[in-house]
Amino acid sequence: MLIKELRNDNNLINLFCTLAEIPSPSMKEEKVIEWLQNYCSENGLNCRLDNYKNVIINIPATDNSKPPLLLSAHMDVIGDDSPVETYLDGDLIRAKGRTLGADDKAGLANALYFATSIAKSDMAHGEIELVFTRDEENGASGIRNVEFDKLNSKYVLVLDSDSLGQLMTSGASYTTVKIHVESFKGGHSGIDIADTTRENAAKLIADIIANLPQGVYYSENGEVVTSCNIGGITSGNIKVTNIINTTADASYSIRSSNKSVEEELKERFLYEIEDFNKQYENIAKAEIVFEEHLPAFEKSDDIYIPLLFETVAHKVGVKPEISSFHAGAETHIYANRTNSKGEKFLPYLVGLADVHNMHSCEENVDYKSIIKGQELLNEFYKAYIS
Repeated sequence: MLIKELRNDNNLINLFCTLAEIPSPSMKEEKVIEWLQNYCSENGLNCRLDNYKNVIINIPATDNSKPPLLLSAHMDVIGDDSPVETYLDGDLIRAKGRTLGADDKAGLANALYFATSIAKSDMAHGEIELVFTRDEENGASGIRNVEFDKLNSKYVLVLDSDSLGQLMTSGASYTTVKIHVESFKGGHSGIDIADTTRENAAKLIADIIANLPQGVYYSENGEVVTSCNIGGITSGNIKVTNIINTTADASYSIRSSNKSVEEELKERFLYEIEDFNKQYENIAKAEIVFEEHLPAFEKSDDIYIPLLFETVAHKVGVKPEISSFHAGAETHIYANRTNSKGEKFLPYLVGLADVHNMHSCEENVDYKSIIKGQELLNEFYKAYIS
């Protein structure tokens, strides 16, 4: 089968390919934004842009007794703004010579197709909100600028996982740690080596690092909850050996889906620095700086959505994977914001398609998984409002 025949045969796949063929690198999403606005106008959907040009689509409730639901996806992709030509390789949709952008055009297409179908149906439904963000891949500035207080839903499905049937209930924060050591007196590696008031900053920072944890710090039920990883160490010049170095730096990343354990780990770092400064008073000093880049997406005690998703997945013949992930996504921002009613959002990272080799020229998506993902979403929603 050719991609043209497949697109003619299936409106959802045609929608996906149309979106994929609109280049939309981070902060250059204008073409896909314009296309979405035209699509909504042609299909009678209420569409607006917020102050950051995120696309917000609202399907009003036909039955206010049924709960609202928010579907979220991002419009930007990894890649440049060169033309995208899709083609079919067996069951896989690929792009010629470049990234396909199935991350996250698959989520975008599934959300848009679903909302359009509901809006045109006679089904009694609650309010459906769609949030399509900019710049997820580069700095997540789009989701950070969403006007959350204008959204009404409590439950959020972020359609950005790469495997059909995934429902991620928590995700790790991302905090960087910078350690700086300054030795007050440098010198010559021969003449001054016996002076006990001089310490080499390279050796000192190595001692600090040796006392700090590396790798998995805490796990639960076989899943990593909190970790720390050293990114790099710098001091002096590797080609110069006749000096006693006076400065040294190290960088770490901390990831955690449990805020209290993350704070415990930070305290461990602080203890080592304080202990070092007591030991080397008047000889050297260490400083440490923590910078949060992404807050933790902590697991909620509310198990309604995971139980419902698992039941529906089995019903439609999809193997559910209910788990956590040790990385970041837009779920993390939702989880730390509140809606128009002052309720905390309860987000979940959901997979509605099998996407392989993300962010590379080999990126592809199984077209059958997109179709199955739409079936899963539809059945989930019917159970959600029943």
